[in-house]
Amino acid sequence: MAYAYQKLYSCKYCSSSPCPPVPVLVGAQQQLLPGSCSFDTGTCDYTSDLAYARWTRNEEGRFITADSSFIDGREKAVLVSPVLEHLDWSCLRLVYQITGDGSLQLHLRPDGDNFDYTLWGADKPSDSWLIASIDLRNTSNAYQLLLEGRPSEEAGNSVAIFEIHIVPGYCIECNFEEHHLCGYSNHWNPNVNWYVGGSLARDPQSNLPDDHTINNQRGHYMYVDSVYAKRFQEVAKLTSPMTTTPVSGCLSFYYQRDQERGNIFSVFTRDTLGHYEEIWRPEVYATTSWRLVNVDIKAPHPLEVVYEVAFNSARGGYVAIDDISFSPEFCHTETEPVVDPSIANCDFEEGLCQYYQERVESKVWNRVSVKPNAYRIGDHTTGTGSFLLANTRFTSRPGYVGRLHGPFLPGNHKYCLRFHYALHGFRKVENALVLYIYDQHNVAQEKVWSLADTTRDVWTGVDITYMKPMVTKVVFVSICKNFWDCGQVALDDITVTIGDCRITAGPLRALPGQCNFETGDCGYSQEKETDKGDWLRVRGQTPTSYTGPRGDHTTGVGYFMYVEASLMRPGHTARLLSSDLRGSTGPQCLVFYYHMYGSGTGLLSVLLRRGDSEQDALLWRRRGEQSISWMRATVDYECDRRHQIIFEAIRGPSIRSDIAIDDIVFKKGPCTADPGDAIPYSGFSENFNEIEY
Repeated sequence: MAYAYQKLYSCKYCSSSPCPPVPVLVGAQQQLLPGSCSFDTGTCDYTSDLAYARWTRNEEGRFITADSSFIDGREKAVLVSPVLEHLDWSCLRLVYQITGDGSLQLHLRPDGDNFDYTLWGADKPSDSWLIASIDLRNTSNAYQLLLEGRPSEEAGNSVAIFEIHIVPGYCIECNFEEHHLCGYSNHWNPNVNWYVGGSLARDPQSNLPDDHTINNQRGHYMYVDSVYAKRFQEVAKLTSPMTTTPVSGCLSFYYQRDQERGNIFSVFTRDTLGHYEEIWRPEVYATTSWRLVNVDIKAPHPLEVVYEVAFNSARGGYVAIDDISFSPEFCHTETEPVVDPSIANCDFEEGLCQYYQERVESKVWNRVSVKPNAYRIGDHTTGTGSFLLANTRFTSRPGYVGRLHGPFLPGNHKYCLRFHYALHGFRKVENALVLYIYDQHNVAQEKVWSLADTTRDVWTGVDITYMKPMVTKVVFVSICKNFWDCGQVALDDITVTIGDCRITAGPLRALPGQCNFETGDCGYSQEKETDKGDWLRVRGQTPTSYTGPRGDHTTGVGYFMYVEASLMRPGHTARLLSSDLRGSTGPQCLVFYYHMYGSGTGLLSVLLRRGDSEQDALLWRRRGEQSISWMRATVDYECDRRHQIIFEAIRGPSIRSDIAIDDIVFKKGPCTADPGDAIPYSGFSENFNEIEY
């Protein structure tokens, strides 16, 4: 498809120095994949989901819009693509505008899945069209794309889409022949900027080159020239689209540079927190032709590639770049092997994994399990599994120093370490648990975390980001100097991933069907018609003593849903309904955590409600007090039509009947075997409150 598009690059301050030329970009022939649409003559088989408000095509403006005046009380409008089958990696470029308050999200709906994967979202209004670039991973499965517009109800608010283009390759690739420059952007600054070069932008007096793609005067490239700079020591920045899915491989581009010492040229990556990392700078100062650069790039989390140029003087010359490409294969055979930080993961269900203690006589960390009871919490993973416990019981002396060593991980990588701990007893907690980074010589390099005063008998989550130039390992240290000041410290569910914890915990990284209630109710709703009680979203300890959790399951300090028994009468019911779920021909697995502690605890049930059925089907149930711990439940079910999952709590005979749920996950396929499912149907096991060492 060929198209022409005129774009003006003007200079605000042209009185004291030359302005850059005004280019007219004429797009080269571009391969568009199925799912592309410019809405010129129709909607290209995109349709509005009739369960929501409709998208409306504007006949004059050739765009499609979800307008507040047509929402008519519905919260959103959903535009659904035709079924797509893209076997190779592709890039979706979306030209859109949000007017007033509203949002736009792009989802991917795999064929046969119950849930949609969120790929991208925007909620900032603009007075012009914006472009978003979203990577679509290669897949052998068919899927559909969903564009979800949510204009607020106030008059004049709208969400509009001008163009959807799907092209082969990665979104960070560009030859600068497209009218929107592949989503690349110049960080405008009044002193020095990147401009489009080539074609009608050519200045006869300039020594700028022909482009590399077509190798003539009709092609385009990006350049920055000192002749347009008004001040020096400032940086021109050309920024790629933000990657939206993990990529690793070889980044390639061509560049020209015509001065040895008049400019500084570097390439960086920048993450969502604004942190820069230099990945390349030229070894050759000046070039007389286009020069190829290959540099390895690892992007386990979203990032941009930034091309930066600064000038020392008005005779600093120019820098030009063209034909940016990417390959999933690394550029150099000597590239370091892929790092696998998961070797440091451990939930202690099958042993200590790769964690160890060096001295036999001071092994104070031991793997234990606690059976369900009303006095002592069990493990964090399932409520009935194993965890590590440091305790004076394991030593012959009144005090101890216990060190738990992790496996070595390569240096020069940023790691995100997460774990859960719990305290019991301890009059003084300053040395109850401390985390150090050790080098290969068993020398402590840094104390990265220590325990502050905390709630007892609650699994509390910790996340720590660290980076060292050398090979390192983490060491968990528990110190007890005086028997009378010490209690027990427990450790469970250690995970290590690449990247900053603040990035890896981003909202778009959550899998569909997951809800930990940290940011809202995830679309769950109350059934008001027949219920006599409500599910409440809260954090911290519930108000009635001897019932309910002391904290949530996710982090110990976050949110969960629970039923407050003191606001209900015996036998009263509270139902929490999921949003509508699509049917699937195969088995489905529901995993969640529940808390049923209190002498008067009633019933918790999971029900299946089919759209055309008058009666809900029972999938799972627990009756009576189960444990003071959060317990994991797994539920297998099948449903080939639209349905809902219902969590039903029934109050028991007394106010000590609080029931809570947290960390709900839906998975495709049957559930794996879970020891938590072996818990008796009602009440505790015979060996009540027993710790197994």
